[in-house]
Amino acid sequence: MSENVLRLENVTMQFGGVVAVNDLSLEVNKGEIVALIGPNGAGKTTAFNVITGVYAPTNGAVYFNNEQIISNHPQGNMKKLYKGENLGKFPHVMIKTPDQITHLGVARTFQNIRLFRELSVFENVLIAKHMRQSANVFSATFRLNYKEEKQMREETQEFIKILGLEQVKNDKAGSLPYGQQRHLEIARALATQPSLLLLDEPAAGMNPQETQELTAFIRRIKDEYNLTVFMIEHHMDLVMEISDRIYVLDFGQTIASGVPDEIQNNPRVIEAYLGVQQDA
Repeated sequence: MSENVLRLENVTMQFGGVVAVNDLSLEVNKGEIVALIGPNGAGKTTAFNVITGVYAPTNGAVYFNNEQIISNHPQGNMKKLYKGENLGKFPHVMIKTPDQITHLGVARTFQNIRLFRELSVFENVLIAKHMRQSANVFSATFRLNYKEEKQMREETQEFIKILGLEQVKNDKAGSLPYGQQRHLEIARALATQPSLLLLDEPAAGMNPQETQELTAFIRRIKDEYNLTVFMIEHHMDLVMEISDRIYVLDFGQTIASGVPDEIQNNPRVIEAYLGVQQDA
C-alpha cells in the first residue's frame, strides 16, 4: 500500500470573484515524482502557495505525512489541532507558517529564482542550513554555538562537493550561468533536509541541454536523498520523461490525472494544454 507524503482534500482558493483553485484533491506518495501541469493561469503556483502556508485556502485541507497542517472548513467547527495556528476570529482556519512547514520537512523552489545574488554559493547554502540550527539569539550572540557552526560549515562544504558546485563555491550566486543558478536554488532547498521537495518550473528559461542536465540532476538527488518530488513544469519532454504520475489543471480544476501515457493521449488535456503552444 502506498504511503501518502502529501494529500490535498477539496482545496479551493478564491481571490474576490476569481476562483484560482477549485476543489482540488490530489495525493503524492512516498518516493514518487509527481507533476502538476496546465496552461498559464491554471492555478498551479497558487496550489503550491497553499501547500507551503503562503495562502490560507478558502476551503479544504492539506496533509503532510498524514497530519493536517492547513485547513479551512467554514461550515464546520474544527478543533484547534496540534501546534496549529488558529487565526483569531476565524476558529475554523488552521494554518502553519511557511517556516514551520519547512521545519516539518517541506522545501520549495520558485519560478523566479530567489537567490542571495551578492553572496557566494557557499553562503547561500550555509544560510539554508541555518534553518536546522538549534542555537537561539543568546547563544549566537555569545558564540556559544561555535561547534555547531563549525559542523554546519563542514557539512555545507561536503554538500556543495556532492552536488557538483565545489568549483564555483566562492563565486557570487548572481554571476553563475542560468542553469547553475537553478541547481544552486535546488541545492539550497535540499540544505533544509526535506523529505518533500516542491519544484516550481525548475526548467523555466533553460535550453534543451540545460533541461536534460536538470532532468538527470533531479533524478540523482531524488535517489540520493530519498526524496519525494512534486513539481510544476511547462517543459513536456521533462514532465513525460521523469514523472511517475501527472495531474492536469485548467481554470483551477483538475481535468485529468494518471501516468504519462494516459495524459499524453487524453483528449481534454490535448485540447486544454498539450495541443496548444504555450510560453514557458
